[in-house]
Amino acid sequence: MSPRALKPGPVWALALGLLLATGAQAESLRRFALVAGNDEGGAETRPLRFARDDARKMHDLLLRLGGVEPGDARLLLDDDADDLLRALSELEASARAARARGERTALLFYYSGHAKDGALRLGDSQLDLEALKRRLSAATADIRIAILDSCRSGALTRTKGARRAPAFAIESGASRDARGLVILTSSAANEDSQESDLLGGSFFSHHLASGLMGDADRSGDGQVTLFEAYSHAYARTVADTADSSAGPQHPTFSYDLAGNGDLVLTDLRVRDEGLLVPRAAPPGAYYFVDPSGSVVAELDKAPEAERRVALAPGTYKVKRRLADRLRIGEAEVRRGRTTVLDESRLRDAPFSDDPVKGAPPRERALRTSWTLGLTGGYHSFFDAPTRENLFLSTPLLGLELGLHHYFREDWRWDFDLSLGGRRATLELPTLSGPGYRYSLLTVGTSLVAEFPLGGVSPFVGARLAYLVMGRDFEDESLPDQFYAVLTPGLVAGVRWRLPGRFELTGRARVHYLLYNVDAQRSLGYWELGALVTYRL
Repeated sequence: MSPRALKPGPVWALALGLLLATGAQAESLRRFALVAGNDEGGAETRPLRFARDDARKMHDLLLRLGGVEPGDARLLLDDDADDLLRALSELEASARAARARGERTALLFYYSGHAKDGALRLGDSQLDLEALKRRLSAATADIRIAILDSCRSGALTRTKGARRAPAFAIESGASRDARGLVILTSSAANEDSQESDLLGGSFFSHHLASGLMGDADRSGDGQVTLFEAYSHAYARTVADTADSSAGPQHPTFSYDLAGNGDLVLTDLRVRDEGLLVPRAAPPGAYYFVDPSGSVVAELDKAPEAERRVALAPGTYKVKRRLADRLRIGEAEVRRGRTTVLDESRLRDAPFSDDPVKGAPPRERALRTSWTLGLTGGYHSFFDAPTRENLFLSTPLLGLELGLHHYFREDWRWDFDLSLGGRRATLELPTLSGPGYRYSLLTVGTSLVAEFPLGGVSPFVGARLAYLVMGRDFEDESLPDQFYAVLTPGLVAGVRWRLPGRFELTGRARVHYLLYNVDAQRSLGYWELGALVTYRL
């Protein structure tokens, strides 16, 4: 079979389905998977909302239904190009070793993120698309599959990729010497790809994943082949984007399977769990919504047909849309068991009760992430007599935990703990000479708004801190002293993305303190700090 460019459509899909109905491979493959998602695209791009989430879903799906063992899969989230190539080299080495033992192998590469000017954009790093294609073409695995979904944020339905350059530079046709190479892209070379808040991800990746869970299994044999998955994702992506502001999006496909035939991507029979829509259930489109409000899968049921969707264990809202109302209910999928959908347990509801109403709940659930950081800084009061005799200037060392995108997109909620101390000699008009150790403990929380500008994110916000300051005298005849107080303040700074999952932050804080031990005094202090944080 020579490399060919396919122009998808209903006639093509039908003909190809008939041609390959008996060609699915029965021979087992050792499958390796590299799945990468990156929300950052460097300068002149806005951070994405769903690239990492799409990658997580695809990774979990390949482990659960795609025949990929955990040790043969790599999941990279917001890693750079060097990390990606390093992981690819490790999987290539494993594939070579497997082939040397006589095993047949397949290597699957999935990427969701930014693309611009003929390169994948992974944070501030780039990976040339043609170089990647040559690398995959030369890989020693028997079959290589690349699935590329390039994304960029917008409004409710946002444009993905860079507008001033094609989303992808791949032509619809593999190199003639690229034996066993298949390439799927989310859009044509002259189109933007799109993602949706209502789906909680990319149109293309959502429909591809839903198809792999069973919606694309038109033959009903419990297996989803490469061509079934692609033709399903193509049709649904075009339909869902036809009325969007960016226009219809047409996924592309190129292959050179060199006589290998169709390839089974997921086997719904390997895990006896999921949801079965029985033959007696009414026909129509069924939607399955997880507790966060995301549509995790869809199913188009024909009359007198039995359909199965391989949902992971959990509780799901089930929705079927009628002309004038909804039919909604709940279904619980238990581990190792198939749940049969009971239509009698669904109830009629107005459209206002739609379990998929809008973006905010899903954005919090899908986008929330944590960072953990080590901080170093310096604490000092503005008032000179205060910092010389009462509360000393002190270096600080501490830990900080950040919760991102919880209240809303680009907001961060921080929790910090810092310790500082130094030795000093007391110098007062009434007492001079005793040595002591001054200690400072701060526990604080901040709510800040970030303003992402590529790999740099300025931020500003408010902070509330609890300070405990003490003096421990070396002379045991003198009593130790401490003072504790709540202090409100402001914080501002800049966060820089580093290679991998690391970030560097520089920040300044200004606080108000009311001192009321011997007199009412309004004081102010400042803190300068630097953080190295790791995205969990």
